[in-house]
Amino acid sequence: MAGLTLYTNPMSRGRIARWMLEEVGADYAVEVLGYGGTMKADAYLAINPMGKVPAIVHDGRVVTECAAICAYLADAFPDAGLAPTDAERADYYRWMFFAAGPLEQAITNRSLGVVPSDDQQRMVGYGDYDRVVTVLEAAVAAHPYIAGDRFTAADVYVGSHVMWGTQFGTLPKLDAFTAYLGRLLERPAYARASELDDAAVAEMQAAG
Repeated sequence: MAGLTLYTNPMSRGRIARWMLEEVGADYAVEVLGYGGTMKADAYLAINPMGKVPAIVHDGRVVTECAAICAYLADAFPDAGLAPTDAERADYYRWMFFAAGPLEQAITNRSLGVVPSDDQQRMVGYGDYDRVVTVLEAAVAAHPYIAGDRFTAADVYVGSHVMWGTQFGTLPKLDAFTAYLGRLLERPAYARASELDDAAVAEMQAAG
């Protein structure tokens, strides 16, 4: 399938989309955008009015939001085998969107110093940070991968959250997280994506 472009910045969530593209083996072009510059320019705002990366354009269709990109690419490139089977579908969607919703909200609020009171916890989708971490720990410990015994697109998304969280201190380095990441870091596609993004970072830094 041709006509696929990734709009990204190598120091952003765009690394998730790059990893997923490498997993499905897609041919794709890359447009690297700068914060406050090309990312906010009219040309890109016509693609993603939020002015955020990543986004992909595939045969004229725009997909934004990392979880959506991962799920879309798994469906668009079925030969990669990263979409869920019938048996995996419930956990696949459950944990992908748990990461996109409660997990990201809890981590963001905690990083901003926002701690919901007992009354406010009824209003927020995640309740409290400690509960989110406990639930995530149990989820990654239940199976070798988040939806069962094999790697799926949900592992790209959930795994990226766990990877960055433990790296930057927004998630604790629990044994279950370390074991889960050990399996993900062995993926050849992850290594390729990281090499490409690291090279893009070096190029940006050399340019200025």
